[in-house]
Amino acid sequence: MKILNFAFWLLIASCTLCFDALAVNKVKVVTIGGGGKMIDAGNDRTNPQKLVDRTIEYFTREFAKVLIHKPDLILLSEACERPAGLNSRNEFEYYKVRGTQILDFFASVAKQNKCYIAFGMKHEENGVWWNSCFVLDREGKVVGIYHKNYPTVYEMPVISPGTEIPLIQCDFGTVACAICFDLNFDELRDKFAALKPDIILFPSNYHGGLEQAKWAYSCQSFFVCSYGFLTAPSEIRDPLGTVIATSTNHENFAVATINLDRRSVHLDFNQGKILALQKKYGDKVTYTDPGLLGVAVLSSEHEQISILEMIKEFDIELLDDYFERSRRAIQEHLKSK
Repeated sequence: MKILNFAFWLLIASCTLCFDALAVNKVKVVTIGGGGKMIDAGNDRTNPQKLVDRTIEYFTREFAKVLIHKPDLILLSEACERPAGLNSRNEFEYYKVRGTQILDFFASVAKQNKCYIAFGMKHEENGVWWNSCFVLDREGKVVGIYHKNYPTVYEMPVISPGTEIPLIQCDFGTVACAICFDLNFDELRDKFAALKPDIILFPSNYHGGLEQAKWAYSCQSFFVCSYGFLTAPSEIRDPLGTVIATSTNHENFAVATINLDRRSVHLDFNQGKILALQKKYGDKVTYTDPGLLGVAVLSSEHEQISILEMIKEFDIELLDDYFERSRRAIQEHLKSK
């Protein structure tokens, strides 16, 4: 009987954990702008180890500014560990000495602070050079690497283009990475949109402007940019493309707590249902309408009931389903003519 009772409560506990995992899912995200562009090689350009030490010292100071917020995820910029002012020969001498030193340092920070760290770094594997985004988990282990799919023309004599988009599983959800020039290619964005990662990480030395909002909205993903200069902001956007946190002229970082338990819906045929949902769940549901778009995001703040369960309860049509229904209606109409 005791064994049966233990098994029963174990089952209940397991179900509760699984159920909760589907409900409110808050993640604290930090983006830090600047990076290697803020580290002037100066007279040390021919002293690679000194540059490595200076880079680690720089990021020790940068991390200290944001770790007080106890983030789940920190994003750094493209080629964040490459000091400014190096010519091609100096640069590759630096990479040779750098090896994994800075990767190992970032891993130690991730492990010590139990947070994910993502960052851009040029590196070589089996004679092939890549411009990549590494994702480290809370133990400092590499859980994913994305190779820039669209290097610029002037990069490609050295940098090889990647061909895959890994959907990287984290303990809070999924992330995917895009780098710099990638943002200009709609065919790449379509692949991301099919994957629908919870968060798109964008380490870059190109800001992207309106493309950032386009990617966030098209992929229905949170979008986090770490921009490698201080001439434009590093920003965090919601799945509607709206900036919800940004660096400023005073601070080169931004912090936001985001809720990954969210879904995009069109307002057509749904407004009355959304109102009924809000009446029942009150502040346990968040409704975000940016205006003009006709699309909103619903998020669950409930500890046990996910947004998909709420949407199903009130028969609310998801954005993709509505667009697909519209396509079918047009096709059927054309066939009838």
